[in-house]
Amino acid sequence: MTIEAQYGVPTVAVHTDKFDRVVRSVASVNGMPGLQQVFVPQPVMGKSARELRAYVDGNDPLTGRLVMQEVIEGLTRPFDDEDLKPVEFDRSTPRLCAPDTEENLHRLFLENNWTDTLPIVLPTEERVAAMLAHTHRKADEVVGHMRPTYFREYWEYTVEKVAVNAVMAGARPEYLPVILALAATGASARGSTTSSMAAMAVVNGPIRHEIQMNSGTGAMAPYNHANATIGRAYGLLSQNLQGGSVPGLTYMGSQGNNYAYNSVTFAENEERSPWEAFHVQQGFKPTDSTVSVFTGCRSTAFTLGLREKHWREHVRNMLRGMDPHIPPTLLLDPITARQFIDRGGFRTKATLIDWLYDNARMPASEYWDYQLVQNYLYPRATFGEEPWASKLKAAPDELIRMFRREDIHVVVVGGETNGYWRIMGCTYQKTVSVDEWR
Repeated sequence: MTIEAQYGVPTVAVHTDKFDRVVRSVASVNGMPGLQQVFVPQPVMGKSARELRAYVDGNDPLTGRLVMQEVIEGLTRPFDDEDLKPVEFDRSTPRLCAPDTEENLHRLFLENNWTDTLPIVLPTEERVAAMLAHTHRKADEVVGHMRPTYFREYWEYTVEKVAVNAVMAGARPEYLPVILALAATGASARGSTTSSMAAMAVVNGPIRHEIQMNSGTGAMAPYNHANATIGRAYGLLSQNLQGGSVPGLTYMGSQGNNYAYNSVTFAENEERSPWEAFHVQQGFKPTDSTVSVFTGCRSTAFTLGLREKHWREHVRNMLRGMDPHIPPTLLLDPITARQFIDRGGFRTKATLIDWLYDNARMPASEYWDYQLVQNYLYPRATFGEEPWASKLKAAPDELIRMFRREDIHVVVVGGETNGYWRIMGCTYQKTVSVDEWR
C-alpha cells in the first residue's frame, strides 16, 4: 500500500490464502479497496525452494487462475471505476439497543461479537450511570485511541464506552479508574498477530488495597473479583473499541491464547517485595496508583526457587528457553526475590537486571536463525541500527546478548506458599496513572 500510495509505483500484493479476508479488509480501511491482491497456498514455512516455486508457477487457490498471470494483469491493467470508488466507513455506534427480552439481548451481544463468548452483565443505563459515578471525567470525554494492528485505522472511544465494557465484564464501579487507565494506554489486549499474543496488566499503589486486589496467594489465578473483572474489561474494551476482533478478519492468532480471557491482571506485592515497586522504577511516587501494560505474552519458563550450587546455570537455561525476540519479565514470588538477594547479592532490581542482561547469551549463528529475529531484527541490523548491527557482525560461535537491558523487567507477586517463579516473555508498553481517572 505504501509503495503504491506514496510513491506511485504499480504494486501487486502477494499473500497466502489464509489472509484473504484480513488483507482485503486492511486495504479497504486504508482507502485502497482496488489494491491488487494475489494469493498462493499456505504454508510457506518449511517448504523447499522447489515447492515455493511451484506455488508461483501454479494457480491462485482462491480464483483458480495462474498466479503470474494475475501479477502481470495487476501491474498493467488500468483501474476501473469500481477500483477507484471511495470507501466510506461509519464508525459511529448507536448508544442504545432496541428494547427486548434479556435472553434476546444476550443473544444479540453474542452474535455481534461484542463479548468474549462468556456470559456478560447487560449494560443498562442504570448500571452504566453507576459505573460513571466513580470518575470525575465526563461521559463523552475521549479516553484514547486503539487499533488491532499497525496497518489498521485508530478508533476513538469515550469514557462512557469504556464504562459499558466495564459493566459487561462484571466489574464493580469502584474499579472504573483502573479500567479507564488501561484504556488510556492505547495498547490493545486483543492485538492481531499470528503469534497469538495476549496482554498483562500490573497494578501498583494504594488503589490495590482500596479495591481489594490480590497480590498474594492466587494473584494470577481466578480467585479475586477485581483482578478477574478488570482484566476481562480490558479485553472486552479492546475488541469492541478498536473496531473488532474476529478470527480471520481482525484477529489472526493461529492458536489463540487463553491468557486473553483476563489479560494476566494482578497487583504487585509491594509490601513483601525486598525491592522498590515497579511503578517507582518508572518514575512514579510510591503513593501514586498506576497500571502498567505489557504485550506479547505467549511464552513462559518456570522453576522452583534458586538452588545453592547451580542457580546461575538454571536461570541461564530458563533465559535460553525464551525466544530472543521477546524480552523477559521475571515474575517472582517474594521467597524467590529474597533468594536472589541471599544467593546472588542483588540488593536492587537494577543489579539483578544487569546480571540477566549479561548472562542471557547464545551463539550469534543460533540467534540469527530464529524466525522472529529474521523477520523483525535482521532488517534493522542491515540498516545499521544498534545493537543488532553489531550482533550481525559477530562471529558465528561468539556468544552475544539475547536482549536489550532496557527491555528486561522484574515484578514481585505471590503469597509465599512456595518459591515457584516464572519468566513471562512480553514487551513492556507503558505505565499510566490511575489517579488521573478517579
